[in-house]
Amino acid sequence: MGAGLAEVCARAGLDVLVAVSRPARIADGRRKLVGSLDHALRKGKITEADCDAALSRVSFTADLTDFADRQFVIEAGPERESVKLDVFTTLDKVVEDPDAILGSNTSSFPIIQLGRVTNRPGKVVGTHFFNPVTVLPLVELVGSVLTEEETVATAETFVTDVLGKQVVRTKDRSGFVVNALLIPYLLSAIRVYESGVATMTDIDKAMKLGCAHPMGPFELSDLIGLDIVQAISESLYGEYREPHYSPPPLLARMVSAGLLGKKSGRGFYDYPPAAVHKAAA
Repeated sequence: MGAGLAEVCARAGLDVLVAVSRPARIADGRRKLVGSLDHALRKGKITEADCDAALSRVSFTADLTDFADRQFVIEAGPERESVKLDVFTTLDKVVEDPDAILGSNTSSFPIIQLGRVTNRPGKVVGTHFFNPVTVLPLVELVGSVLTEEETVATAETFVTDVLGKQVVRTKDRSGFVVNALLIPYLLSAIRVYESGVATMTDIDKAMKLGCAHPMGPFELSDLIGLDIVQAISESLYGEYREPHYSPPPLLARMVSAGLLGKKSGRGFYDYPPAAVHKAAA
């Protein structure tokens, strides 16, 4: 997600700074960005000049203090609350402009939890992009009970006018709109498979041919990442305590085994190395 966010911002003409977890990941981050831009170039979506210009606008760092001069920061770390809270605590201290907006790409955590660890909760907003960021046009904008309306309005203008995306506004509830509807569907598919009603391939086939879905639930789960599906499920269950939000045993076992989907090479389906590389990029 981070690489995709960096690319769409760079292609929009912005000065982009990307934070990675440690210095050794800088080369990997740049490789992912170059690979994605090269793919767009081969597909004829951008010119070679566009590619070079976008690359020139992106720099990398492993030190969040380098974000002191930023005006709009989007956190896209792992879907773990402790990680996100640490990032927002640090950003609040280092970003100098009091009017700078701190956004989060979280797909499930309430924005108020992120805002309250800062001294500027009115400037904290959810900016939930969808994977792949370079392709999917939607962004969910989420304001907490403390987020200023001006912050949400500015974020919407940025997302629509600068990045060319479309926005839906949603209240600050775990899962927001899309995942509050999508995750129970994916979990239900896993339970249907666990109960022996049908095979994975037949369930995927049924939803594609019977409901005109572009992907079946197991294909989609593998693309999202089973660890992400589990994390969102746990967040939804933690807030609502409704059984259909709880992760099925099979999902939990697969995540424990490291079977995370495309990015790990195996999930509900197996993936060749080329597909794994594309998913990681």
